[in-house]
Amino acid sequence: MPDHHGLEKAEFWNRRQLLKAGLVVTGLMGGAIAMESIRQRHYAPRVKVPALPETASAQAQEFTPLTFLREFDYGAVTQEKGRTVREFRVEAQTSPIRLNRATTFITWNLNGRVPGPTFRATEGDRIRVIFYNKAGHSHSLHFHGIHRSEMDGVKPIRNGSVFIYEFDAEPYGVHLYHCHVAPVTRHIGKGLYGMFIIDPPKPRPPADEMVLIMAGYDVNDDRKNELYAFNGLPDYYMTHPIPIQQDQLIRLYVLNMIEFDPAVTFHLHANLFQIYPTGHTLQPQAETDVITMGTAERHILEFSYRYPGKYMFHPHQDDVAEAGCMGLFEVVNNTA
Repeated sequence: MPDHHGLEKAEFWNRRQLLKAGLVVTGLMGGAIAMESIRQRHYAPRVKVPALPETASAQAQEFTPLTFLREFDYGAVTQEKGRTVREFRVEAQTSPIRLNRATTFITWNLNGRVPGPTFRATEGDRIRVIFYNKAGHSHSLHFHGIHRSEMDGVKPIRNGSVFIYEFDAEPYGVHLYHCHVAPVTRHIGKGLYGMFIIDPPKPRPPADEMVLIMAGYDVNDDRKNELYAFNGLPDYYMTHPIPIQQDQLIRLYVLNMIEFDPAVTFHLHANLFQIYPTGHTLQPQAETDVITMGTAERHILEFSYRYPGKYMFHPHQDDVAEAGCMGLFEVVNNTA
C-alpha cells in the first residue's frame, strides 16, 4: 500500500528525535504528566443511548467496565502539512485491581486501567503514540495493522524511558495493540493490551457502538486462567447489565485477548448478529448467534433486539463463562 508520509525519512527522524528529547526533559524530569488524551463520544442524531443506572452515573468520573464500554479515545488532533495527526499519550504502570471479593491481581497496564484506552482514527490519519514506561519493567506497544518495521513495537522500552510510535492509520478495520516483550503471554495476561479502531473514510451507518474485550487472568502463575472477564472485571455485566434501546442498531467491536486458551466463542442469546470479519468489510459476511475466535481475533457484530428484557451474552465454553466471562444486555422499551 502507498506510504502517505509526505516527508523525507531524514526530516521525519530529525523531527521525531527532537520531539522525543523534549519529552524526556519535560515529561520524565519535570514531574507528573497529564496522561489522558482528549476523549470524545460521537453518536449520530438518530442513535438513542439509554442513560446509565444511577449507581453507574455516580461513578461516571471513574473507570469502570460500563464507562469503558462506549468510550473512544480520538487523541489530541492537530493538522500538519494538510494532514490530520492524532496524538495519544499513554503511561505503562503497575497497579492492583480487585477482581472479586477474594482476589486482588497486580496488573501491568496503561494509564492505570485494564484494558487500555480504545484508540480511534480514520483511515489515512497520522498516528502518534507517546509511550512513557513507568511500570518498573521493560515494555513495548505493538500495533496490528500496516507500518514500518521500526514502529513494530518488538523492541523493549526500558523502565523510565519514553518512545514515540508514529505511523499511518491503515487499513480500516478493528485492530489491537499489546506489549510484545517476552514472555508475551505474561505481559498481555497482566493487562497490557487494548483495541485500535480505524474507521473507513466513509463512515458506517449510525449505531450504538460498544467495545467488548474478552480476557483471562492467571492468578497463581500456573499458565492457566482461573478467572475471565469482559472489559477487565469478572462478572461485572451480570451485576451491571448494559442498557440498550429496543430496535436500535448495536455495533459491537469484539476482541478476544484470552491467553493460554487457544480459542473461545462469543454467543448472543435470543438473537442473531451479522459478522464483519476484522471489521475490514462494509458488508456482513455471515449471520449467526455464535462465533469462534482465536487469540487476537476480532470482529464487528451488528444486531438489534425486537423485544424488551434482559439477554445474556458469553462464550459457549461454559467453564469460561461461569468463571467470569458473562454479561447481560438490558433492552429498554421504546416507550420508556
